[in-house]
Amino acid sequence: MADSRRDELELRLRTVQERIGSAAEASGRSRDDIVLVVVTKTWPTSDIRLLHGLGVRNIGENRHQDAEQKVAELADLSLCWHFIGQIQSNKAARIAAYADVVHSVDSVRVAERLGGGAEQDGRSIDCFVQVSLDTQAGRSGRGGVTDEQLDDVAGAVDDAPGLRLLGLMGVAPQQGDARSAYESLVRMSRRLTDHYPAATAISAGMSGDFPLAIRAGATHVRVGSAVLGERTALR
Repeated sequence: MADSRRDELELRLRTVQERIGSAAEASGRSRDDIVLVVVTKTWPTSDIRLLHGLGVRNIGENRHQDAEQKVAELADLSLCWHFIGQIQSNKAARIAAYADVVHSVDSVRVAERLGGGAEQDGRSIDCFVQVSLDTQAGRSGRGGVTDEQLDDVAGAVDDAPGLRLLGLMGVAPQQGDARSAYESLVRMSRRLTDHYPAATAISAGMSGDFPLAIRAGATHVRVGSAVLGERTALR
């Protein structure tokens, strides 16, 4: 059973890597410019061990309770843990205890609490500010700052001890054109780098649209089902 699952993951992973390479080439970039974060939410630690054996080092989780448990169970592996879900400010310090990269900072309060946790634990955390790419009236529930809020949240990350502002993260709206959403994200990124020249990273794209995100300029893609298969029910 383990061998068949490994073979399945190897095939899926190779296909995703090839698609990343093709999208990078089409945008005049190197495959090495793109970080693949394999999103393992709802999947067991046995799959993460298999992925590690296949060379995967960047693992994404979006629920604090699951992430905390998996980090503890897999402490013997060399992994870079990405937290990609919305953050309740009262859990930010606990997330700072294990996350190496946080993609979803969307308020000054979250930035301050992450920074406090990082400082207390003597850790350094790379952070993306999550921006909303929704064009419809109202919010999607996915989180993200507005264009008007971006400067304040980016400044809070930059000022916080133990945090490093890496760039911006966005999720394409469920209704609408992903290509134009990612192009908007890239424009916001260019504005951010006017003030923070080192914050050039862009986290965008998931299983259904990561080639589009790469062609727009994404440096990090968050891919789950394309590598792991159809997601199991949330526990």
